[in-house]
Amino acid sequence: MNIFPVGLPHFLVLSAILLILGIFTMLTRRNAIAVLMGIELILNAANINFVAFTRFGAVNLGGQVIAIFVIVMAASEAAVALAIVLNLYKRQGSVNVREANKLRD
Repeated sequence: MNIFPVGLPHFLVLSAILLILGIFTMLTRRNAIAVLMGIELILNAANINFVAFTRFGAVNLGGQVIAIFVIVMAASEAAVALAIVLNLYKRQGSVNVREANKLRD
């Protein structure tokens, strides 16, 4: 017996909250690692949408396959971003995004 049924609108609200938090994090943080965490929140919001529409829609396994591709893309993005952050820290001594333009000199 399910007292509180969870439907598609619940997943969409959760996804919207994650999207807003991710955008807010990306726009307000100067630390490169915090910006990357905001990007991950946005990608996870997209994953929740894909899986929710597959579960409650008529599409067969499309959302899960796309979610796996997004997870793989996020992992590769994290590896490249970590290399950039380490290089930034090695050359500048901090991971402040505003100081990244000094690497061009």
